[in-house]
Amino acid sequence: MTETKAQATPEDVTEAMYDVVDPELGINVVDLGLVYGVHVDDANIATIDMTLTSAACPLTDVIEDQTRTATEGIVADMRINWVWMPPWGPDKITDDGREQLRALGFNL
Repeated sequence: MTETKAQATPEDVTEAMYDVVDPELGINVVDLGLVYGVHVDDANIATIDMTLTSAACPLTDVIEDQTRTATEGIVADMRINWVWMPPWGPDKITDDGREQLRALGFNL
């Protein structure tokens, strides 16, 4: 008998995304405001609407790999839907993200 995974919620996936760190800034993608939305379908497959600080970011593969690792065991599979609208801006950073960036020397 195979073990079945419980149906994940969008909140479960979002919580796991705190383990995904933007390689350039060293801050997790949730606090940076890069995760725009999460949907989990009936097959327990997550679709994560996500953006980047720049459309030219060369690190999408790194972020996808980290996301796959972070959501492993929570969902059956995941895909990132890269979105560019609305464009990301510093206004999307959470208060925790701002504190983390200030600790790194950024002036927000």
